[in-house]
Amino acid sequence: MNNRDIAKSVGGLNSHDIFEKVISLENLFTAWNEFKRGKEKKLDVQKFALNLEDNIFELHKKLRAGTYQHSNYTSFYICDPKLRYINKATVCDRVVHHAVMRVIESMFDKTFIFDSYSSRKGKGTHRAVGKFRKLAWQLSHNDTKVVWVLKCDIKKFFDSVDHRILLALIKKKIDSTKAMDLIEDIICSFQKTKSKGIPLGNVTSQLFSNIYLNELDQFVKHELKAEYYIRYADDFVILSRDKKYLQDILVHIDKFLSARLKLKLHERKISIRRWSAGTDFLGYVIFPHHTILRTKTKKRIFKKVTRKHKELQCGEIGKENFEQTLQSYFGVLSHCYSTSIRKILEKHHRCF
Repeated sequence: MNNRDIAKSVGGLNSHDIFEKVISLENLFTAWNEFKRGKEKKLDVQKFALNLEDNIFELHKKLRAGTYQHSNYTSFYICDPKLRYINKATVCDRVVHHAVMRVIESMFDKTFIFDSYSSRKGKGTHRAVGKFRKLAWQLSHNDTKVVWVLKCDIKKFFDSVDHRILLALIKKKIDSTKAMDLIEDIICSFQKTKSKGIPLGNVTSQLFSNIYLNELDQFVKHELKAEYYIRYADDFVILSRDKKYLQDILVHIDKFLSARLKLKLHERKISIRRWSAGTDFLGYVIFPHHTILRTKTKKRIFKKVTRKHKELQCGEIGKENFEQTLQSYFGVLSHCYSTSIRKILEKHHRCF
């Protein structure tokens, strides 16, 4: 059964069936197959695969008996592009995360606004940037009117998610006690401060963040009536031809985030500026007639390609890995003006 089949079947499930669907052997094995994709060379994944059936059956047994408990995390830093602290769950726990996601994701996704673009099928950064340009051109009457852009970022979002608020939001859609107990175990398996925080490394955190910030989306779209609004993760923009309107709406958003979600805007990352001056959004700087890479994004690409090239020369990675890195960046560059940086990457590609 694929994700679409799961999505269709969930609509008619009662509260007991939701939990049964999550822990079913069919769902657990499919969750394993989805999880392992691209990770087959990882040592912990290989160890789990050695006794795959025994491990899945034992997991199923614990879930059904209610004795499953989420394990501790392994923590480490990555630079992507800034230094981030990643918390990695065990393979067994990550299979559970995928199993839960396969059943409940569609239940929530259909409640989200169209212009929420993070971690959703058919969305992504490039679609968000494309929609921004479309809205800006529409609002500016083909660049004949001044358009102002309010850009905001939520301060330490993942570390600030309140467990009680998140669980209450999820419970609105899921009335299964057993399913909620499992979800609560996943959410409460990590905390940055007391009862707050979701880990960057969990696939469930992508859905949980959208559930949490859907409250903001609904408030902005339906109570503040902001027509030109786009959100990607904890970054969002609102466009208007009225600068004062954006200044006023910012106050309401700030109050809502604090009172309803216990979140704060990042004061140094709030800006209201003309679209013609360029909008720094999702790694690009977007102007009316062209888009360029953000300087930090460009430096990150150079740094990573240089490092990967050295690893290739030292035999630490294979040619396929290096090729994948180059192709992924060519994809990023295809969405903006990038002649100079493309020439440099093409030189690397010819050498490769």
